[in-house]
Amino acid sequence: MSDTGVFRSGTAVLAGRPNVGKSTLLNSLVGRKLSIVTPKAQTTRHRILGIVNRPGFQLALVDTPGAVAPAGSRLSQVMSREAQSGIAAADAAILVIAATRWTTEDDSTLKRLKSSGLPIVLAVNKIDLVRPRARLLPLLERIAAKHEFAAVVPVSAERHENLDRLLDAAAALLPEAPAAWPAGQLTDRGEAFQAAEVLREQLMLVLSDELPYGIAVEIERFEPTPDGRTEIDAVIWVERVGQRKIVIGANGERLKAVGMATRLALNEFFGRRVHLTTWVKVREGWSDDDRLLRRLGHDAP
Repeated sequence: MSDTGVFRSGTAVLAGRPNVGKSTLLNSLVGRKLSIVTPKAQTTRHRILGIVNRPGFQLALVDTPGAVAPAGSRLSQVMSREAQSGIAAADAAILVIAATRWTTEDDSTLKRLKSSGLPIVLAVNKIDLVRPRARLLPLLERIAAKHEFAAVVPVSAERHENLDRLLDAAAALLPEAPAAWPAGQLTDRGEAFQAAEVLREQLMLVLSDELPYGIAVEIERFEPTPDGRTEIDAVIWVERVGQRKIVIGANGERLKAVGMATRLALNEFFGRRVHLTTWVKVREGWSDDDRLLRRLGHDAP
């Protein structure tokens, strides 16, 4: 930061169409995997907060959910409200686009951010996919003409290119204020929430394109043991009996494979051994059940 002796603290919301790398960017900026990442669009269902501490500033980054089917469900409404509240509470916005192309969805996202009145930093992600790199210049010139961005920063979240420059550009837009979070804190989400997300990530990686949006994960028990392990009981909610059979797989092999992959990921994530037990249960219309949505970590009314 260039403001010697000035400390800035505030929030920047990450916005962008599906699959431009918002969650990967959040994880790379924070230096820890907080938001799950899959090749499927609209993986993020919750507001995910990641906190970056640097000399001179503390920046809270918010990755907001996209709209997930079924449209019109309580889940869809709650997620839309979480996304809007993320923008409303922010001091700045980071519009994330893919360096490969600008789309009409990018136009829509930019229009929404402009209406919020927030200063906007444009993060042009996935520059590692552009060859030769000189092809970036015409794209950057065209996009820069669309709005008076506070800064335009080409980045690669995957390869950690230009991330410090992006952080400095966003931090410059924050108000002068003391840090809002303890120095060592990286997120406002607890370990049980993160365990549920890692299990949902593994399910999304192995299930067909449609089914992941019909499932949810609830942690019923998250308990440390005297020998240093953590025991986790998780319920995978589906909406139909047929979906339950798909998740379990023939002779239970799919669920067994998902459970093993999740345990390995959580062992690494938490730095300790995890014992995971899973059940697959049917609740028709779970995405319209306010009580269950609250248990799943959504701010349902």
